[in-house]
Amino acid sequence: MEKFAFIIHPLEVKDVARKFAFTRYLPEHVVENVFRLVPPMKVSDITGISTPHSQAEGWFVTCPLTARQMIGLPEKYVLAKIIQSGKLAEKLGAKIVGLGAFTSVVGDAGYTIAKNLNIAVTTGNSFTVATAVEGAKQAAKLMGHNLENVHVVVLGATGSIGKVCSMMMAGEVRNMTLVARNKKPLEELAEKILYRTGLSVGITSDVKAALKKAHIVIAVTSSVDTIIGPEDLMPGAVVCDVSRPRNVSRQVALERDDVLVVEGGVVEVPGDVNFNFNFGFPPKMAYACMAETMILALEGKYESFSLGRDLTIEQIREISALAQKHGFRLAGFRSFERAITMGEIEKIKKNALGKGLKVV
Repeated sequence: MEKFAFIIHPLEVKDVARKFAFTRYLPEHVVENVFRLVPPMKVSDITGISTPHSQAEGWFVTCPLTARQMIGLPEKYVLAKIIQSGKLAEKLGAKIVGLGAFTSVVGDAGYTIAKNLNIAVTTGNSFTVATAVEGAKQAAKLMGHNLENVHVVVLGATGSIGKVCSMMMAGEVRNMTLVARNKKPLEELAEKILYRTGLSVGITSDVKAALKKAHIVIAVTSSVDTIIGPEDLMPGAVVCDVSRPRNVSRQVALERDDVLVVEGGVVEVPGDVNFNFNFGFPPKMAYACMAETMILALEGKYESFSLGRDLTIEQIREISALAQKHGFRLAGFRSFERAITMGEIEKIKKNALGKGLKVV
């Protein structure tokens, strides 16, 4: 039996109530201040992961800091908390630990954490990229878009996930705009894409302007606030929101029946899996970053796999092949924590055509 662990943390204060219901009655600042002092703990046992080749079990371990605390507290303090969580994973018997949500963003994106643990570490970002790109492409085709003609916008393009998403999509489209805060990393990435693919991409820090011309948006920023509102998108736009917390405002779902927003990186896990914890998904479904940790465990590949901010296309292909081998697959489409049917997508497409969408 292969063994793994995955570190989670509350994205928002209200997420603490998933495990501790009484906290919903307390002021948010009280919950944050108290849980900042709480040591990492095991949240649940993960059982029943099974493929024709292997079996695995594991644990969810929590680092009790919210997304805002991960960003706002001193980096040294946050890293120490994450390392403590990894040490707990070691004690439980895990041979590899995955870094969930903002635990994979802090500091040097996993390297310092890996150096301080005696087990392998992965951010899960390689499989996240693979599923995000595949999901965005599938959704665009369902909306009638021709990938060779669309304009793709990548938000958070210079992050570890954004860079590889940009590289992979650049080989299949004619128009692309990269969006990030800092100009120099954007220029470097644009030069790299031009050299490797021959595509000349646009760069900007103006999110709103970029979104106005986007047929496909891949959102992978580390913002703790939503940055895409209902007024930002053209009819027929497809948004693959990989970020947690999400980059797309829930108002988009309420006010725009002509755009398709899908959650990136949601996969179905093989076997009779039970996570014994509610993180908002139906049975057997998990984030791709979680799935990467499971895949590496099932393969017995106990080595640090996705670390840092320079993932390679070769890594994406390798983890995709292992996922296929062990029976992990995209879990259809989900939008704002619920499944979205083919019928609903057809209705969105029809609404978009009625509002002036020109299929490209």
